[in-house]
Formats: sequence, C-alpha cells, structure tokens
Amino acid sequence: MSRWFSFGAGRAAVSVGAGGWVKAASAAEGERCAARVPGAALRILARPSAPQVRSARFSLTHSHARAADAAQPQEHLRLRISGSITALATPFTASGELDHDAWHRLIDLQLAAGIGGLVVAGSTGEAAALYPAEYDLLLRSAVERVAGRVPVLAGTGSSNTAKTIEQTRRAAALGADAALVVTPPYVRPTQPGLVAHYRAVADDDVLPVVLYNVPGRTGCDLLPETVAELAPHERIIAIKEARAEPERMQALLGLRGDAFCVLSGDDPTCVRAMLQGADGVISVASNVVPVAFSRLCELSRNGKAGDAQALDARLHVLYAFLNVESNPIPVKAILAAQGIGHGLRLPLTTLSPAHAAQAATLAAELEALELSCRDPTAA
Repeated sequence: MSRWFSFGAGRAAVSVGAGGWVKAASAAEGERCAARVPGAALRILARPSAPQVRSARFSLTHSHARAADAAQPQEHLRLRISGSITALATPFTASGELDHDAWHRLIDLQLAAGIGGLVVAGSTGEAAALYPAEYDLLLRSAVERVAGRVPVLAGTGSSNTAKTIEQTRRAAALGADAALVVTPPYVRPTQPGLVAHYRAVADDDVLPVVLYNVPGRTGCDLLPETVAELAPHERIIAIKEARAEPERMQALLGLRGDAFCVLSGDDPTCVRAMLQGADGVISVASNVVPVAFSRLCELSRNGKAGDAQALDARLHVLYAFLNVESNPIPVKAILAAQGIGHGLRLPLTTLSPAHAAQAATLAAELEALELSCRDPTAA
C-alpha cells in the first residue's frame, strides 16, 4: 500500500502528495520512491567567493525574505548550543514504516530528562534511509512537539554543495533552529574545497550552521586550521568534533568564543572535552540515558570533575556496547528493549544474536542508572 503525506501547519507549508514531490511505498512492499522535482534544478556556480545559488522549491519564500531584509536590516539572533544534545535515532515499526508513536515518546522522554537540544535526521537517525516525505514529517513533528523548549537541529549535509543548500532551505521551512552539516562524504574534498562548501551553505543565510567532522564515516577530515577560517562567519555557530584525540579538541577549544561553540561528538571522551572547556556533546548514548547525560554535562560544565568522572565510569559499559556494531545498530537494540522502535532499514541489519542478550541486560541496568540520576537516594 503506497503512502502519501501532507502537512502544512506552522511556519511554512510543505505538501507531499498528488501533484507534489515524493511518493513513498511501504517497506513491506520493497521500498521505492518516485520524486518529481518542480521547476529548474538547483545550480551553484563555483567561485572563490559569493557562490550563486538558485532553487525552485523555496525561491519565492526566500526571495521575499531577502527583500524584507534589504528593506529593514536586522541582526541575527545568535543561537548558542550547549549541554547534552541527543542525535535522535529514528524508530521504525516491525514492517519498516516510521513509528510515529515511538518517535513522539522518544522526544517526550528527552524533554522530560532536561536535554539541551535534539538532532533530527543525522547519521544516528538513518538519514540516508529516509524518503524526503519522511524527513519532512519527522522534522516538522519534532519542531511541533518541542515547541521552542530546546533547539532542534536538522541534518542537512550531503556530498553535493547545491543539494546541501537545498536541504538546509527545506529544514528552515520546516522550522529547524539550525543545520548540522557533515563534511561531504565519499568525495574527499580538499581543505579549500571544505571552506568554499561551508561558506556557500552559510552565505545562503537561511539557518545557523553547525560544522560536523566525523572522518571515520566521511573519509574527510576538517582540520582545525580550516575551522579557524570558518569560525568567524556570522552564520557558522559551532562545530561537532567526533575525533577522540585530546590534541584535536585542544586545538578547537582555542577557537571557542561567545559566537562559536565547540561540541564533542564522541561519547567516551566527552567528559574530558567538557572539563577542558567544550560547550557540550552531541550524543548517541543519550538516546537511552538522557537523564544521566544531562547530569553528566551539568557536572562537567560546572567543573565538578570527580563527580563527572564517577558518573562517566558507570557509562563505560554502554560506550563499549554502542561500538560492537555500526551505529545506530546497538543503540536501536537498546531502544527496542525499552519499547521504542523495531529495528533498522537495509543495508543496516538488526543486532547480531551474539550481542542480543547483552542488549537486554544493559537496558535493565540503564533503567536503574536513570532512576539514580533522577533521585540520588535511589542509587
């Protein structure tokens, strides 16, 4: 049975359906997607500075906004991201459809835990396996559910600059507060290419940009000296650094300031990074221990090293488990044991039987840890 999605409430209308962009069939039938691209294709002319970008989809809204800006100049309000930010997993039903109820419950649990922000459709959220209509639905529903209580970041990065700009515009229209833009995977750009890429996205001026460096997934390393070129840009507000070496974090912390945040992207070393001055962490583990991670960040950022390290030590078994297979396979196994979602989409497969018993045991242990972090007398 094919599925059509339509939704338009909120800050900008987006429609997907008859005469629209995407039609997605259910996973049970064998996933397929037919997309219609309205108007001319997005084009970007590569130049040393000020790239020229044209987009059919959001051109009217975007041009009107630019006209208003020209008529009445205004300064951008600086978004500062800090604390524990969860890179949300995307729950699916047993048949491979989006599990809307589980998605809402996951967001509600995060908010109740005092999380500092949420990432929708990053690598942990299996962005590459989502149809455009599903991306829209997840992001729109998250924005509505959060209702301004914490920042909502949308994963918008791709291997193509023009497509990244298009996806960032899409995320802005759906209400995201910032774009998490990974270095272009697979294509291995040079450092000058990375500068041009990120400046093009930031110059488009629709959302604040968070740089994201994760060389193990992309085959591309955003070097600190390159970050130093990008950090002064008004619309580039932070970096998520997934490299674990202390030297890398130390180099980036020298760039940190009122207008540029440094975030760890590596759970096992995030306490060390925050004790050195990092603003927070974009975490996979906080999907399953949001209370503990909120507490971990609070302790670390307040300089309570002993308490932070003691809590971090209790999480080491979780960090190890989250690396037994590719992310997000292990974290989704724990979420399933917690009653949230039922697996992944190919080519990712569910956790191998060799680790299944550990996932169930760990889920019970983490429940006790969460309780102790809510109520220290329960520890």
